[in-house]
Amino acid sequence: MTDRLDRQLAFLTEADKLKSVYRATKVLDGHRKEDSGSHSWHIALYALILQEHANRDINIDRVIRMLLIHDLVEIDVGDSPIHGDHDIAAMEAAESAAADRLFGLLPEDQSRDLRALWEEFEAAESDDAVFAKSIDRVQPVIGNLETDGGTWPEYNVTREQLEDRVGWKVAKGAPAIWDHLKARIATWFAARS
Repeated sequence: MTDRLDRQLAFLTEADKLKSVYRATKVLDGHRKEDSGSHSWHIALYALILQEHANRDINIDRVIRMLLIHDLVEIDVGDSPIHGDHDIAAMEAAESAAADRLFGLLPEDQSRDLRALWEEFEAAESDDAVFAKSIDRVQPVIGNLETDGGTWPEYNVTREQLEDRVGWKVAKGAPAIWDHLKARIATWFAARS
């Protein structure tokens, strides 16, 4: 029992490092960039509150679990902004290695279960994962809208780019949310053209 508890506590101590990984999106008062730990908590809350807008039946407990662990790999690889330029294959390989290390800190049963849940989120094929991925994508959009575009100007984000990189993913799991946001996005871009 002592070894099991030691491993669990080691994992939790390591997970604290997610609070020191900063993202491109700013917090809503605009005074700093959001950290990945805060992002994970916030999107778990988003999922809890917005679950009625999922287009399929979901298990909210599984969705929240996915969202709480989905960015842990950023402890090792950092955040890759969705509107940045990345070598996708290299990023996926680095994230997989990070998942091996981080989930490997846990006892075998928890390691296996959380790694499988993380892989399910990444694949975004199950109804739970599709909704979780939708919520993961929608929160930064709202953050940018609430901060007068936030970091969109910095990344030269276009309306078309939002649709290509974010919109379809949100619409796949929560179409009513994306339909609602499209009008706000159109208004924001129209005011800057």
